[in-house]
Amino acid sequence: MTTGTVQLPAAKDVRDMLTGLVGKPVGVNPGAPVTPTPDSPVSVAVYVDPQMAINALCVMDLAASAYTGAALALLPPGGAQDAVEEDKELSGMLVEALHEVVNVLSALFNTPGAPHSKLHKLYAPGDDLPGDIAGSLAAFNRIDLAIEVPGYGKGGLSLVIP
Repeated sequence: MTTGTVQLPAAKDVRDMLTGLVGKPVGVNPGAPVTPTPDSPVSVAVYVDPQMAINALCVMDLAASAYTGAALALLPPGGAQDAVEEDKELSGMLVEALHEVVNVLSALFNTPGAPHSKLHKLYAPGDDLPGDIAGSLAAFNRIDLAIEVPGYGKGGLSLVIP
C-alpha cells in the first residue's frame, strides 16, 4: 500500500542533481514545455512504482538529451553538438549515457511518503512512443525547465506526473 503520491521536485533539486551528476554547475531556469513534434524529437524516461504503474516521466529535447549524456560520459562537446545540429539523433554511446542520467534522476521522485520510483524504460529521441505514454506528456502536473550544461549548450527538460 502506498501512503502518498509522487511529487514534482523543485527546480533547485533538479539543478543540484544535474550539477552533481555532471560535475559542473548546470543552469536551471523556468522553461517551455518539452513536447515531441516531427521536427523536434524528444527522449522520454518512464518511471514506475513497485506495482509497475507509471508514476512519472522525464521528457528532454534532443539538446538536453545529448548534452547531459555527453557531459556525464565526458564526451567532447563537439560530438554532442553535431548530434543535435547535424545528425538530429543520438549515437548509441550518447543513448547509453543518457540512460544513466535518467536513471539517476529517478531519485528526484523518491521522497518520504511517496511510492518508490524506478526507471522502467528510456525512449531515445526518434523512438516511437506508445499511445498511453504520448498522451501522458500533455499532463498539467509538470515542471518545465530550460537547462544549460556548461561547455555543451542549452536544452529543455520537463518532469511530468501523469
